[in-house]
Amino acid sequence: MPASTQKAEEIIKRAIEVLGGSAYLNVQSVVGRGFYTAYQDGMSQLPARFLDYLVYPDKERTEFTTAGVRVVQTNVGATGWVYDGATKSLQDQKPAQLEDFRRSMRTSIDNLLRGWWRREDATLSYFGRREAGLARRNETVRLAYPDGFWIEYEFGAKDGLPAKVTYKRNSKVADSDETEEITEEDRLARLISINGVTAAFVVDHFISGKQTSRINYESIEFNRPLAASLFTKPESAKSVK
Repeated sequence: MPASTQKAEEIIKRAIEVLGGSAYLNVQSVVGRGFYTAYQDGMSQLPARFLDYLVYPDKERTEFTTAGVRVVQTNVGATGWVYDGATKSLQDQKPAQLEDFRRSMRTSIDNLLRGWWRREDATLSYFGRREAGLARRNETVRLAYPDGFWIEYEFGAKDGLPAKVTYKRNSKVADSDETEEITEEDRLARLISINGVTAAFVVDHFISGKQTSRINYESIEFNRPLAASLFTKPESAKSVK
């Protein structure tokens, strides 16, 4: 094993320990509640209440409620569906939405720490220390996939906790057929321990240096039994629960 990979593996091992060790690794499902706020030109918009069900490694159902209208977005592996309460419609997710989910799974802290990336033959390397505010430094680990996509994860040099996730992707330019490379970033804050497992209660998302959203959890539950029917596409919009 190259020294760079070995150093990165040590950082991952330490992160697993500070997040709860075996208690963290034994988490099979997560239920999160809170508020999702979009930002436009630096200004926060009206928050939407959310309820999120996650079953590892690749099932997620998120329900958003704004002004009494509910939207349900559900993904299972490479498939997904969306219910829109405003139009009472139920549809399969479009390729771009499915790709967004795949990217969110690839860029998650869980993907790195739980080792799912190994199935896709991604390579791990240590990328050095970075300044992270006043008298703070982060250790940086890079995950590179065979298709050219990469993610950089930063962990506090002192506390070992996950702090930041950065990656680049191509995005369509508005009102144009052209694409541009953009940098996306998740900044993790308010790390709180629940039943021996530590999780970030605030996730701020940035695109090209500008904040675009905030996820603010009110509660997080681990290992609550979840019915498989939560993730199954209903027969019609009327049967969405």
